[in-house]
Amino acid sequence: MTASAPQLPLASEDATLALGAALAKGASPGLVLFLSGDLGAGKTTLVRGLLRALGWTGRVKSPTYALVEHYTASRLDLYHFDFYRFKDREEWVNSGFREHFNPESLCVVEWPEKAGDLLPLPDLHLTLEVSPPGRRAAFETHSDAGRAWRRSALASLLRS
Repeated sequence: MTASAPQLPLASEDATLALGAALAKGASPGLVLFLSGDLGAGKTTLVRGLLRALGWTGRVKSPTYALVEHYTASRLDLYHFDFYRFKDREEWVNSGFREHFNPESLCVVEWPEKAGDLLPLPDLHLTLEVSPPGRRAAFETHSDAGRAWRRSALASLLRS
């Protein structure tokens, strides 16, 4: 994690789910969220919390093998990508996923570094890290919308 990125301790799986739920409050079409971190850092758990707070009641699974899972929840078309299995960034070019990054969709990307600089710049980039006894999240923003989204999520967590 970068030293300059604001960090949030996540003491448990419930705290990671709560962060996802807090992100749901500011989620809107056209936003892009990157999730970085080692295997088991809580990326899919965070997405599960986000989707549950948006009203999704079905199964939420890691798209590691499918590469993308599409959810229509609340007011959003959410695309959950996982590029862990990409061998090189050219797989992004050949995937056809570029069309999903548009003003009508919310895109959440696990392992964005596997596609390199071919992905659009995210509004918000969360890095999750195991930090005993739990985890921690570092926030980086790359747009005004990303800064507003981070503020909304952190304010929601403070109220709960």
